[in-house]
This record gives sequence, C-alpha cells and structure tokens, in this order.
Amino acid sequence: MDAGSLSSVSASKTKSRCPLPEQYLQKRNSRDNLDRFIPNRSAMDMDYAHYMLTEGRKGKENPAVDSPSREAYRKQLAETFNMNRSRILAFKNKPPTSVEAIPNDFSSSVHQQAKTAKPRRYIPQTSERTLDAPDLVDDYYLNLLDWGSSNVLSIALGSTVYLWDASDGATSELVTVDEEHGPVTSVKWAPDGRHIALGLNNSDVQLWDTTANRLLRTMRGGHRSRVGALDWNNHLLTTGGMDGQIINNDVRVRWPIVDTYQGHNQEVCGLKWSASGQQLASGGNDNLLHIWDRSMASSNTSTEWLHRLEDHTAAVKALAWCPFQGNLLASGGGGGDRSIKFWNTHTGACLNSIDTGSQVCALLWNKNERELLSSHGFTKNQLTLWKYPSMVKTAELTGHTSRVLFMAQSPDGCTVASAAGDETLRFWNVFGTPEVAKPAPKANPEPFAHLNRIR
Repeated sequence: MDAGSLSSVSASKTKSRCPLPEQYLQKRNSRDNLDRFIPNRSAMDMDYAHYMLTEGRKGKENPAVDSPSREAYRKQLAETFNMNRSRILAFKNKPPTSVEAIPNDFSSSVHQQAKTAKPRRYIPQTSERTLDAPDLVDDYYLNLLDWGSSNVLSIALGSTVYLWDASDGATSELVTVDEEHGPVTSVKWAPDGRHIALGLNNSDVQLWDTTANRLLRTMRGGHRSRVGALDWNNHLLTTGGMDGQIINNDVRVRWPIVDTYQGHNQEVCGLKWSASGQQLASGGNDNLLHIWDRSMASSNTSTEWLHRLEDHTAAVKALAWCPFQGNLLASGGGGGDRSIKFWNTHTGACLNSIDTGSQVCALLWNKNERELLSSHGFTKNQLTLWKYPSMVKTAELTGHTSRVLFMAQSPDGCTVASAAGDETLRFWNVFGTPEVAKPAPKANPEPFAHLNRIR
C-alpha cells in the first residue's frame, strides 16, 4: 500500500476518534444534561421537612370540616411560623442577609431627633414700626432711651421727655425742662415701672411719678457736670457724671447720697447693675471698665473697685449682664476699639473678644435664647444678632442711616427699640416670641388613691 493510502486510512481513523471525546467533554461541562439533584442538608429545615412528609399531608388527604374561626387560626399560625412553604428540599444556601450601612435603631433615632429639632426662628429683616424722633441729641456718651416694666417707652428729645405706651400706641409728654437746666442727658425707669429718673445737663437728677405726672424730688450737689448714665438697684439710684464720679442715691431718705465710687478720670457713660444687685459695671470715656462690689461700698470713703479692666482702647459705653450666667458681662468699645468683650466678673478674666468692625453703641441679651444684639455706627449703622458663645452672626438688621446710639428691650424680651442720629425710632421683632411654658405633667396617683378605704 502506498503512502497515500496509508495516510488516508490514518486520517479516517483520526476523524473517527475525535467526535467521542469532544462529545464526552461537552456533556461533562454542561449542567443542563445532569440527570439528578443532590439537596444541601445544611440549607434545609429538617423538622419542617419531616412534618410535611408525615403530618402535613394528612390534612390534604383526609380533609376535616373545621369551623371558620379554627380555619382562620390555623392560617394565621401557618403564616407566623412560615409553614406555607411548598418546597421541602433545598439545593443551595440562602444568600446572606444584607448588612445595613446605618443600623435601624441609629437611623430611627437620628430621624426622631430631626423631627424633634427646634425649627430655626424667622427674623424679620426690616423694622415693624418707625416713629419720628426730632431733636434727638446725637451724642454717644448719653443714654436717652429706656423701656419700663409697665410697657411704656421713654425717650428724651432735646429738653423734653416723651412717653410712648406700647399697649395702645399713645404718646404723651412728661416734662420739658428749662433751657438753663437742659437738655435731658439720661433717662431710666425704676423697677416698679411707675417712677422714672432723669439726668440733666446741669448735673441735677429728677425723680418723677409718671402716673400722677408729678415731680417728686430733685437731687442736687452730687455731681459737678452733666449726668449721662443712670441705673437702679431696688431703691438705690446710681448716677454717673461727666466728672467721673459714680454715686449711689437712696431715694427714700432726705439726704440721698450713701456711697461714692471713684475710679474714672473722664465721663462715665455706661452703668449696669447685675441681676443679683451685688456687682456694678461702669464704663467711661477713659477706656476703662470697672467692676464694683456692693458689699465693699462705704459711705465714709470712696469705695475701691473689685476689678479695673483696661483691655478696651476706646470709650466703654455698651454694657450688658448675661441673663443666664450671673457673672458674665459683655462690654462694647467705641470707634477706636470696635470690639465686644466678655468678662468673668468674679475673676476679672477676659473670656473672649470679637472685632465687630465698627463702633459698638449698645448691647442687649436675648432673654429667651443664648443670643446677643449689638448696635453699631459707621459704616453700616446696623443691628447685629450674634449666637453665643460661638459669636456667629445670625442676622444683620439695617434701616438706620446714622449710628444706632440707643437700644431698649420690651418687658417680654421680644421687641427691641432703637434710636439713632437720623432722628428715627425703630422697633424690631428680633428676639421672637417666647415659648409658652408647658404645664408640668401630673404625677401618677397611687393605686386606689381616690378611695378612702378598701373593703
């Protein structure tokens, strides 16, 4: 046989052998041609499988007549214990339960906190009322505006003091002082909301009964020049003058001067008693801030200050005691300082200082929130609301066209009145409405507390 026939025979043999291994491999790799399934015991509920193969079939083969309530109970029981499954064998494990990035209990607590979070208060950017204030003296060192506890606002315009009743908007004139005595340089309501003290340019201090519209007394001889700062501590009227003196006057007695404080060498332009009545803060045109202790006061000699604070670099007029922390005082500096500083009056330490960028004319704390309001001069002539203690600006209120010299707060703590050199008096709803106090929940009564005895 020649080589050609041999090669053809070998080729035919090779072709006849190849299809079988290929077909075998194809069957081996294909899962579609397998003829049986092997269940996975670890993925099966063996107790349920045994029940379905024995007891579970009895009900289907020999159905019994059950009452509707019994049938409903059986179905509910089957759903509860997952007995409605039709498959007995399991051929693979169930996929693992997905792991949540945030646990349900945590996300629900966050959602609950978000629901209970206090909504952000809306702060109107414009004044709700504007009144004319002609002849308002544009003098940084005076204090010509105050809001009494009886909800009556007092403002000194030149030599005349006007009263504006916030409850009905009625305006009345209290007094016009003589030219040789005026103008009026300071006003301050007594705590009772009925009596008011007036400081005059000629160094006199007058005490008026606004209900009877009657002058009760004039105190003379304490100061040698104008009285630009006043504050009350119960029956004590504290006065500060251009002569640098601070005097405590007991308005109940004939000779009223009981204490004197000497520490300023220039005009006293800021006076504020703490809520406890134990500490007095005074600021002056000498850039000094003094803290005086009532217990150290002496009627025979000049009282020594508790702290002499020299951090400000301009006149210190704006003073405000914190309503929620008794030893915290905020002070504001004039045009050369432009800062608000916070003090621990027990230790005399400066806790913080913020550069506001403009002259600080007045400061008021929010009685309902931890916020501080400041009024300013050039360039914006704005009122700025700060969040305490972060001192982040919450709002800036503009409208005045000259420096905002004076601010006063309504008795409920919500509305602020501001008076500026532009001879306008504006009212701002900046501190919002105070929350109504919720009644305290009643304690759970003891069992049978409503019975006198148990039989």
